[in-house]
Amino acid sequence: MKACVLTAPGALANVVVADVPPPSAPGPGEVRVAIRAGALNHLDLWVVRGLPGVEHRYPHVLGGDGAGVVEAVGSGVTHVAPGTAVLFNPGISCHACELCRRGEHGMCVTYRLLGEHLPGTLAELITLPAANLLPIPALDPPLSWAEAAAFSLVTLTAWRMVVTRARIQPGETLLAWGVGGGVSLAAMRIARLRGARVIVTSSSDEKLARACDLGADVTINHRTHKVAAEIRAITAKRGVDVVIENVGEATWEESLRCLAKGGRLVTCGATSGPRVSMDVRRLFWNQYTIMGSTMGNATEYAEIVRVLGTGELRPIVDRVYPLADARAAFARMAAGEQMGKVVVSVNQE
Repeated sequence: MKACVLTAPGALANVVVADVPPPSAPGPGEVRVAIRAGALNHLDLWVVRGLPGVEHRYPHVLGGDGAGVVEAVGSGVTHVAPGTAVLFNPGISCHACELCRRGEHGMCVTYRLLGEHLPGTLAELITLPAANLLPIPALDPPLSWAEAAAFSLVTLTAWRMVVTRARIQPGETLLAWGVGGGVSLAAMRIARLRGARVIVTSSSDEKLARACDLGADVTINHRTHKVAAEIRAITAKRGVDVVIENVGEATWEESLRCLAKGGRLVTCGATSGPRVSMDVRRLFWNQYTIMGSTMGNATEYAEIVRVLGTGELRPIVDRVYPLADARAAFARMAAGEQMGKVVVSVNQE
């Protein structure tokens, strides 16, 4: 089958389209899906560059997000059947250990992500646990394959950060850095849906204008303005209740300066580097809460798909590339040019 693969870590030049063996037939509790489209995440760039402690067999199929049509099902699978259009949670866990029973699938010792630890979605076929799949909800107009592929990873990650971890409340104020990215854009839309006021940043005035169209209350260009100073002016020196942080070193101290007393910072990434520092006195004196967050569990995934089915949180697609031009899709994301999700069309009818 055709797939977008990484032949060796280190450079985008190693991202190619090649013929690879198809996945195995589905076993008990598994489903094989004919992928129609796959979407890229910043994580895919880290995989291309090489992740410490993660070993792959090369060529390694890339991509964590996708949507397609069920081709075959294993024994015991009842909620989908051949011909069902599906999207899926990219996080694979055992669903049996204590952490999974508590809904903490992301901390399961067997937890693996498609495209990061396991072969990914930028391929004609993939075999997955049926527990990770849900039918694509019916909408008017219907979701395109690109929209369906673009939904899962960033929406699930942002939902857990904003709703489960930060417990955002109506009337609170949330700051999301880098609104051109998928998680920040999803966090903005989820927070607005939950009745919060949202402030977003970007280095692009064009992206900030687009964010306003999508519901941002206030925008800040973090290239030309000091974000903490702007936040203090906007909030009459109070600060924000929640900061959604996935940048790491470059923004960490500024994020803390943006928080109101008793504020919550939720982090899911470190795109600018993993080493951060802080004045711990500010932490305890202002009674901040700092939380980590990764992906989400089956209950949260079912909830975001339900919300999608109401017409809310319809994904924002930046650009769609054919599978043959998959490397160009990676290059666009690496350049930070996107506003929304970059998608690769795989098996279009």
